[in-house]
Amino acid sequence: MDLLLQIIFGMLSALIIGAAMMVVTVRNVIHAALWLIATFFGVAALYLTLEAEFIAVVQVLVYVGAISILVLFAIMLTRSSEGERLLTKHWWAAALISLGLFGAVLLPTLIGHAWSIPLPVGPAGTPEPLAGVPELGRGFVNEFLIQFEVAGVLLTVALIGAIVIAFEERSRRRRVLTLSEEHILRQRQQATAAAEQVTVGAADAAD
Repeated sequence: MDLLLQIIFGMLSALIIGAAMMVVTVRNVIHAALWLIATFFGVAALYLTLEAEFIAVVQVLVYVGAISILVLFAIMLTRSSEGERLLTKHWWAAALISLGLFGAVLLPTLIGHAWSIPLPVGPAGTPEPLAGVPELGRGFVNEFLIQFEVAGVLLTVALIGAIVIAFEERSRRRRVLTLSEEHILRQRQQATAAAEQVTVGAADAAD
């Protein structure tokens, strides 16, 4: 059973890492968002292997069902050219800084954490205590209240920013005329051209 869990964990880890790499390497931003959804599904499956069913369901409902859709709407509202690779000239410096920050966060955890966790001592047949929905709810409104509110504010700011950028882009674009407006514009152009011809003819007659 442990070997099977390790195999499943390795497959899910490969899926998550591969999908995350595809997010930052594909040329199409829509495809990048779809790979991000695949990454979220892999993380949810990883929670299932840890017997955290509630967290897995929340991962699918919140990240896949809400945040990913928000990202897709933001992309569709703000994108200017599909398929264009938007990289700066110093992308390698950004990659090195990201790897350095990732290592600075990961290495102390790998080195200083005590991985040999002792099993809980209890009577025979006593199930291992797990955090349920009430404990998570109390954690959101007590210990992690600030983090929870900051995440909500960040999502709201991102949505407002996408709307503002889309409005500015739309205001700079040429407005598409309706059929009636095109007919009126054509009539005005014909009237202007006829008036210019009459003016030119009158001037020629006067000469």
